[in-house]
Amino acid sequence: MIKRDELTKFLNQLLNIDAFSDYGPNGLQIEGRQDIKKIAFAVSATRDSVEKSCKAGADALIVHHGLFWKFHGPRSITGAFAKRVKPLIQNDINLIGYHLPLDAHIEYGNAAAIAKRLGMKELAPFGDRKGAPLGVKGVFSPAISPDQLKSDLESILDHKVIHSCPSDEAITSIGIITGGANSDWITAQQDGLDAYLTGEISEHDWHEAKEGDVHFFAGGHNATEQFGVQELMDLIKEKHPKLECVYFPSENPA
Repeated sequence: MIKRDELTKFLNQLLNIDAFSDYGPNGLQIEGRQDIKKIAFAVSATRDSVEKSCKAGADALIVHHGLFWKFHGPRSITGAFAKRVKPLIQNDINLIGYHLPLDAHIEYGNAAAIAKRLGMKELAPFGDRKGAPLGVKGVFSPAISPDQLKSDLESILDHKVIHSCPSDEAITSIGIITGGANSDWITAQQDGLDAYLTGEISEHDWHEAKEGDVHFFAGGHNATEQFGVQELMDLIKEKHPKLECVYFPSENPA
């Protein structure tokens, strides 16, 4: 067992949440019971992940995408939103969410997890939002062909990858910001990188990245952000082996 406040303090410090100007709150979003014996993990706090957490008897649900966002503004707890919020409160389940801090973390973040699976080297922070990084960049040694990199990404992400390809030359470096960071291929270009990976791509970015000599790979928002919470789960299991942990994957193809 672990105390709620002990768990949130550890994760807040690990992910350095005060360094980020985010689109919503990081850390504890809905307060549940103090004693935690079982933790559920998911990319997003959706009706599906909430219902599965309730059914599994979880004491906490840790996610990348929480429930409260600045772009939504004040929201009434009604309709579909209520079906996400009310079961957590009724079942005394803690909701804990980490957005940009989990994208950017150099060891346990979404981007770092993909970089690790790709065998990248010389990882460093990449991207910027008001002074805080958003992902990682690194190199391939040896260099990798564009076709091979696309194939490797599709295998890692279990998702079709869109590739805006400017040439057949081998790729030596790439920047990664997971999710919806469409326009940050420009940061990769400014940093002199050969390639850029994110979740989504806009129509104009496909043309502009290609014309700007940057390989743009888009592997799906959910698919590129499935690993950070799993990295946290593995870390928590390592530190607290008696805690029960379960991950709920999403069927979201976007």
